[in-house]
Amino acid sequence: MTHTNLYSRIIGTGSCLPPTRVTNEELASQLATRGIETSDEWIFTRTGIRARHFVNAEQNTSDLALIASQQALEAAGVDPQTVDLILVATSTPDCIFPSTACLLQNKLGIRNNCAAFDVQAVCSGFAYALTVADQFIRSGTYRTVLVVGAETFSRLLDFNDRSTCVLFGDGAGAVVLRASEEPGILASALHADGGHADILCVPGRVNAGAIAGNAFLHMDGQAVLKLAVNVLEKVALEALAKAQLSPADLDWLIPHQANIRIMQGTCRKLGLPFERMVVTVDQHGNTSAASIPLALDQAVRDGRIKRGHHILIEGVGGGFTWGASVIRF
Repeated sequence: MTHTNLYSRIIGTGSCLPPTRVTNEELASQLATRGIETSDEWIFTRTGIRARHFVNAEQNTSDLALIASQQALEAAGVDPQTVDLILVATSTPDCIFPSTACLLQNKLGIRNNCAAFDVQAVCSGFAYALTVADQFIRSGTYRTVLVVGAETFSRLLDFNDRSTCVLFGDGAGAVVLRASEEPGILASALHADGGHADILCVPGRVNAGAIAGNAFLHMDGQAVLKLAVNVLEKVALEALAKAQLSPADLDWLIPHQANIRIMQGTCRKLGLPFERMVVTVDQHGNTSAASIPLALDQAVRDGRIKRGHHILIEGVGGGFTWGASVIRF
């Protein structure tokens, strides 16, 4: 039975970037040792990226998720033992199984048998996980949910492929959702089309103790760009219509931080000024499922996003998946 007067509200945010920051210049000089030519200008003009963060050999996705989660729980004033459900959106889990969510639960010291599982929708992962959490809360099943987007994409990159290795970075972002009678997540829309699976994928798998196939990220950049610009506008308008709002009602757009061209294209199609878009792609690169919660936390902590603001989040990723949510913060 759905509790019609029950909503989920974001009551705390957190984020984590690994300490190793790599600028375009530093990456270009590293690639030059492999005989691959690029430059800060080449990368920035095509993507809007200036720098990204990479994990070191000892850091795993769950380590980044832990710091982001601790920040979010602290900001929310929530005792970890009261968390009912942990959702981790990731395409770069610590291991094949158990889930990164279960590993995170253990690192947080949560022993109350709360549920925990991963959500795999690549760069749309956070939008998917947030929607799943919202439904659990609205149904009355859970009261407090920790939703995390965490990635170590640097481990999937082929540093001999200039077209992909300059794009991605590592990081994590988290939010705490709490049941409320006051509207928070107003509406969401999710979609997928597996017919486009081959344009953005890591096709390798484990077989007989070894990697079968290619375990590097593969992307058809032009195909992704064409599809992304088309579906992002539609899903944004769909979520806004469900929330009975128009683009003019939005205080902030937080798109998946993939490429500044895609982000500005969506902004333009929605008729929003660029000043209303939260941009972190220049400093973080594309952190896949972590990009939206990372950008959200940054804008909350620097004071741009305030209580009562209307926010649209949206993402598109391998699968092909896409989704959007309208949030009253």
